[in-house]
Amino acid sequence: MKRLYFIEPIVAIYAFASFMVYPLVQQYVYRRLWQEITNSSYPQSDDSSRCTANSSNHTNQQEEVQKAASLFSMYSDLSSMIPSLIMTLLLVAYSDQRGRKITIIMPLIGSLIYTLSFLAVSFFELNLYLLIAASFVSALFGGIGTMLGGCFSYVADLCEDDKQKTLRMAVVDMMIGLLAGVASISTGYFLHASGFNWPFFTSALFQLVNLLYAIFILEETRVIDRSETVACCRALKKLACSIYNLFAGGSRGKKWVLLLLIVIFSSLSFVNTGGLSIITLYELNKPLCWSEILIGYGSAVSTSIFITSFVGLYLFSLCLPNIAIVFIGMLSIVISTLMTAFAKTTLMMFLVRIPAMFAIMPFPVLRSMMSKVVSKSEQGALFACVAFMENLSSNVSSAVFSRIYADTVAWCPGFVFLLAAGLCLIPISLLGILRCFHPLDPNDTQALLSEDGTEASQDPPVA
Repeated sequence: MKRLYFIEPIVAIYAFASFMVYPLVQQYVYRRLWQEITNSSYPQSDDSSRCTANSSNHTNQQEEVQKAASLFSMYSDLSSMIPSLIMTLLLVAYSDQRGRKITIIMPLIGSLIYTLSFLAVSFFELNLYLLIAASFVSALFGGIGTMLGGCFSYVADLCEDDKQKTLRMAVVDMMIGLLAGVASISTGYFLHASGFNWPFFTSALFQLVNLLYAIFILEETRVIDRSETVACCRALKKLACSIYNLFAGGSRGKKWVLLLLIVIFSSLSFVNTGGLSIITLYELNKPLCWSEILIGYGSAVSTSIFITSFVGLYLFSLCLPNIAIVFIGMLSIVISTLMTAFAKTTLMMFLVRIPAMFAIMPFPVLRSMMSKVVSKSEQGALFACVAFMENLSSNVSSAVFSRIYADTVAWCPGFVFLLAAGLCLIPISLLGILRCFHPLDPNDTQALLSEDGTEASQDPPVA
């Protein structure tokens, strides 16, 4: 069979299948906990009794369900954090030895296991806490960051021209936003019409097709020389030494700039991911009490941020420096998060997505800025370190914000969003320090690298 070099179908199917499941996960857990705690069936979307009942007993029960659901989310995040971090480093370290497909195929297997586990628990009404075990097992195969990192590495291997590489990576980002939006909208209607089983089954079917395409049709971009391959532990040791040399070697200015950029990236990822992880529970709670259809539309509008951020990044890059673009994105996150904390109506909850339209911009720009600080020979170690920190901050933030939401939902459900907005001051302050002492224009970057006797990376900013 003739193999193909098209990675885009994998990204498209993965985004569609994954975002069919993501909006359903917290809704399914919430409904099961509602039945167990209240000893009553969950109200349908056209039944407003969940919000209209005013008895103190009913209110206490709803707060108890909210608390239990957020704690369940925390346990699930903690169970998957360690294996996901370890596998990210292992797969990144070994992909140079065994090819890029391993970083794509392994996470696809984990996603299929995770979806099939949800289907089994939903169909046979098994113990809800089996889903935590499923999160742990699926994390042993890597996560979404590992898969997308493998896809971007695959694209980089194929494209010799820098402009072509940037354009093709931008297309991949756009496809994630588009397909995720379509999946989020369709999931709401799918759930309303047929319950949880059919959406989980459909997602598993798409992921199975995706896995078969990756194994049997997708061609490997790297020619593997078996004589040059090394053991996985040796590859990991080599990667650890490379990451250590990023900070141990080089000039003092380079080390501080790189460290500042990584801390800014990680702290911003912590705040952004933590706030987003609570959105569905917040929408299910009083006074919003959203139905599955409204949650689907809300998720679709949220994923459109990928597209608006890409357009904003393209336009702002024509007239603004990188630090200014990052600041605009941070400001977008702060305003949106503050509005979410005080959103009490459906209209207001949709309107909070408008100031968030540039919320994704800082992340590709910060990656590009870090890429310019190190030489070409250090790019692999840099992005392995960034992927590790991103996964760590995302998993920890989801667990931390879930715990805080469980403790504050009774007296102030929007407290976590106020906290997220306040924590945004940390990356904003660090960005100001970076701007004052290290402007990072092309001449400054070249100067930092010339102190090491290395050449500047010529890779363009990734949109």
